[in-house]
Parts: sequence; structure tokens; C-alpha cells
Amino acid sequence: MRERWSIILFLLFTANIAFADNNLDSILIRLDQTILRHEIYKNAREARIRVLKEKTVNAAPVSLAAYQLNDSIFREYKSYMCDSAVHYLNKNVEIARKLHDREREYKSIFLLSSLLATAGMYQEAVDMLGDIRREQLPSSLIQDYYVCKEHVYREISGNSREPKSKRRYGDLSLAYRDSLLRILPEGVDKRIELQELVLRADGRMEDACRINDARLARVPFGSPEYALTSYQRAMIYRQEGNREKEKLYLALSSLSDVQSAITDHASLWMLADLLLKDGDIERAYHYIRFSWDETNRFRARSRSWQSADILSLIDKNYQATIEKKNGMLVTYLALISLLTLLLISAVIYIYRQMKRLAEARNHLQETNGQLKVLNGELHQMNARLQLANRQLSESNQIKEEYIGRFIKLCSTYIDKLDGYRRMVNKKVCAGQIEELAKITRSSNALNAELDELYKNFDTAFLHLFPNFVAQFNALLQEDEQIVLKRDELLNTELRIFALIRLGINDSSQIAEFLRYSVNTIYNYRAKVKNKACVSRDDFENLVREIH
Repeated sequence: MRERWSIILFLLFTANIAFADNNLDSILIRLDQTILRHEIYKNAREARIRVLKEKTVNAAPVSLAAYQLNDSIFREYKSYMCDSAVHYLNKNVEIARKLHDREREYKSIFLLSSLLATAGMYQEAVDMLGDIRREQLPSSLIQDYYVCKEHVYREISGNSREPKSKRRYGDLSLAYRDSLLRILPEGVDKRIELQELVLRADGRMEDACRINDARLARVPFGSPEYALTSYQRAMIYRQEGNREKEKLYLALSSLSDVQSAITDHASLWMLADLLLKDGDIERAYHYIRFSWDETNRFRARSRSWQSADILSLIDKNYQATIEKKNGMLVTYLALISLLTLLLISAVIYIYRQMKRLAEARNHLQETNGQLKVLNGELHQMNARLQLANRQLSESNQIKEEYIGRFIKLCSTYIDKLDGYRRMVNKKVCAGQIEELAKITRSSNALNAELDELYKNFDTAFLHLFPNFVAQFNALLQEDEQIVLKRDELLNTELRIFALIRLGINDSSQIAEFLRYSVNTIYNYRAKVKNKACVSRDDFENLVREIH
């Protein structure tokens, strides 16, 4: 019950924004938020379908009650999952035939034919109507017959790529539209909708807009009817060449589609196409990917054809944007290469120094016995230099690893800072200062970045010392060894001694990095030493020797 009220309040709030502020940016922001919440609306539709299916268990398989339940289930599936809607219409055709109810049989056939045409199954849609003659139908079904014929031929014409077929089926659709206008009584919704289409086809846009205004005022925002009517309004503006108004009404239509859990998205992919042409590649990519996923759920091949080309184009532009950002990474790689050259120069210099020391050592071996003591000291110096060389090599490896991580983090933080800047700019421009203040008061972003920092630190450290946890546990008593949680790489205790292994011994530096007090770091170090199976005094030295 609480979730249902939250949905109702959300819809009312969305409707208020849509009507009180016809600003495209604010509606696009609301659309973004609604897409993130789309599972709520899907769950509501799924719940309605489950209730209806549970009722069919108690209905006789061949009965008027079963027919009516199947019809209700079909209407839930109609704009949500095409193949399931077809399944329940086929069941109703069979039930009507077994009941010898010709009227309901024809009604189901008309609905099925229209649905098949929407799904791009044009031949099947036409075949469904092949044996039905207008003169055979009772007067109560003439309107349904004309509505079905008009829709089927309009779908075929609208998606035909062959000019002759397009004109032929377009003319047939117009003929059935004229027939409908002759028999539909004044004031009914279907007649008003057809009158608007006729005015639009005749180029009388002001009259078409006036009718559309009246239709929009009669349907609730967020409903399938509002989605269709606002889509038709967008088509008026497309014909006029008014792109901003077209985007506005496509966004309102898309918003209603998502809130109605409609997966047959025409408005959204058309909006994505316009946003791509206006340079809003990221949002266009987000919309077309969502629309593509929803189209796959609906399973209508005509929609897949329509959105596939746009998806490909948007994807190419999106990839081009990514490549541009990657160019910035190339600059950073150039800087890393420069540092690598400096490092190689330092290694060459050390190597030459070591070579000179070796030559000096050989020369000293040739001196008299009085220099034997000095020679021994030189041997010790050589050993220390070799140790220093190994330590330097290890230090260079550590530097390379952490420099790479540092540069990657810098790039990531630059991207996030730019995203944050754009978000702040949009909210400032939209006047959402209070919401912006609420965001800046929250520490969630800081905590997330700290988690990301520690995760990068842990990953880099374990890449350098993959056996660190096992070797560290070997220094502890068997019943005191550290067991990491499933999603942990290192915990706080291991992280402290990982820093000690990297040569950071100062507790204040460790405390500053881990954001603890110095006393807490001292306590952690003492606590772990108390668990050691080796000497407390030697424990940290043994940690530094872990490889």
C-alpha cells in the first residue's frame, strides 16, 4: 500500500511539473529520473496481470467469463509484450468459435489483425482479414472492421520502403478513414482523432492543434492516451518544422509511456534521434539503449527495424566521444613515458656506478694484505648496494604501479568533476538550488570516493604482493589469523601493515591516509602484534620482508 501511494504521489508531482513548466530541460530531467524508476511501473503492470491470470483458474475454459478475462489480459499485454497479447487473442478467437459467438469472434480477429500489423507481421495481418467481407458483418461490427482496416493499411504504408506500395496502401488507409468518418457519430474520441489526422494531412496545422489541445485536456497525464495524443501533437510540429516543440511533446509522450509501463516506444527513439542531431550524444545514447531494451521486451520487429539505424548512428557518435576522451589519456601516457625515460636513465647511471665499483673492487684485490680489511668492507658495501638495487627495483615497480593508478584516478576524478559541474550547472539553471544544497550537504559522494580510493590501493598493492595476506597470516597465531569478508581485498588491519610494507612507518601518516586518529593506528598495531606467533620486536621487520 505504501509503494502504491508513493507511485501516485510521484505521478501527481510529475504531472504538475509537466503542466506548470513546459520547459524542455526540466521535462528531460524528469524523464531521466522516471527511466531510472521504470521497474516500479513494470511491477505494477505485472501485478495486475498476475491477478487476472489467477482469476482464469476459476473460470470455465470455454465460457464468456474466460473470454472477458482473456480480453483484460490482452489489454494489459497489448503495449507491453506483443507475443503474449497475440496468444490471448488467439485463445479468445477459439473460445468465441466454440461458443458460436460470431460477433466476439470477429472482434477478436480485428484486434489480432491490428496487433499483428503493429508488430510488423503485415502479411499475417492481411491474411487474418482475407475471408471477412463487409457485407457479411452485422452493423455493430462495421466500425470495428473499418478501424482495423484503416490501421493495418496505415502501418503497412508507413513502414513500406517501396514507393508504389507506400502510395497504394496509403490510399487504402485513407479510404477506410473516410468510411469511418461517415459512420462515426459526432463527438466520439475516434472521430475527433481522425479529424485531427485529416487536418494535419491537409496542412491546416492551427485547426489540428486546436483539436489536439481539446484531446489533451480530456486525458490524464501519464496515461497511454496522453502518450498517444502528445505523440500526435509532436507530429504536427514535425510537419511544421518546429523542432523544439516537437522534442517537448515527444518527451511528454515518452514520459507517459514509461509511467504507463508501455514498451512499444516510438516517441523515445524519435526523441533520441533529435537529441543526437542537436549534439546531446550522451542523453541520446542513454535513451536509445533504454528504448532498444524495451523494444526487445515488446518483441515487435517493425519497431526493431525503425530504431536499429538510429541505435547504430548514436552508438557511433557515442564511441567517437569516448575516443576523444581517450585522447586525453594519450597525453597522460606521454607524461608517463617521459618519467619512464628518466627512470631508465637513473638505472643506467646506477649500473655504471656499480660497474665502476666492481672495477675498483678488482683493483683492490690486487693490493697487499694490509688492505684486506678495507677489501672486506668493500665486499660488505657491495652487498649493501645489491640490496639497495633490489630495493630500488622493487621501489620502481611500486612507483610504476601507483603512478598508473594515480593517473587513472586523476582522469576519473576529472570526468566526475566535469559531470558534477554539469549537474550543478543544470540544477542552477533549473532553479533547483534547494536540491543542489541537499546534494552538497550529503557525505555519500565522499564516502564513495574513499571506498574507490581504498579499492584502488588494495588492488595495486595485491598486484605487487599477491601473497601478502597468506604470508601475513603465517606470522600470526593459527586461531588469530585474519579472514577477509567475501567482497574485501584488504581490511583496515591489513591495510595498515600494507603501508608499513611500502615503507610508511609513521603512524600519523598512516592515520591521515586511512582517516583514523593516531591513537587508533597505535592500537591496531599493538593489537596485531599481540596475536603474532613470532617476536613482537621482529614482527614489523618480518612484514617488510614479505614478497
